[in-house]
Amino acid sequence: MDLQRFKANLALRLFAWRHIPVIGFCAPVIEQMNARALRIRIPLGWRTRNHLGSMYFGALATGADLVGGLLVMEKGRARRKKVHFAFKDVQGEFLKRPEGDVQFDCEAGELIDAMIDESLATGQRINRPIQVVATCPSRNGDEAMARFVLTLSIKAS
Repeated sequence: MDLQRFKANLALRLFAWRHIPVIGFCAPVIEQMNARALRIRIPLGWRTRNHLGSMYFGALATGADLVGGLLVMEKGRARRKKVHFAFKDVQGEFLKRPEGDVQFDCEAGELIDAMIDESLATGQRINRPIQVVATCPSRNGDEAMARFVLTLSIKAS
């Protein structure tokens, strides 16, 4: 693991346990991070497994929320701007039971940049849908286990 990802994972753990303990309880790991996309992994274990042996709905929702939120936070940090955000709604499509560690991918970096720019220019809150795809590479390769559409609401200053 490179130093930047190590620091990002440490910061994630500290933030999660201090502000949103359920995220810390799910033990997410940042796998990939760049200006365009973010990928996290949530391990399947006693904390995240349901009675059927697959990842619990709440852990899947936490992963979707987290990958989108981290991307926004990173964009704000990189620009040295305050970016207040929330998810107004979520739609989930559960396709298969994820019976291994789950990766959550969000490739909305360019959209988030545009939203921040628009919010800074207008002073208004901007709402747009972003997509998150959950896969289980150890069991199903790149096949989607779940797809989420979250309406991201951003106000930048």
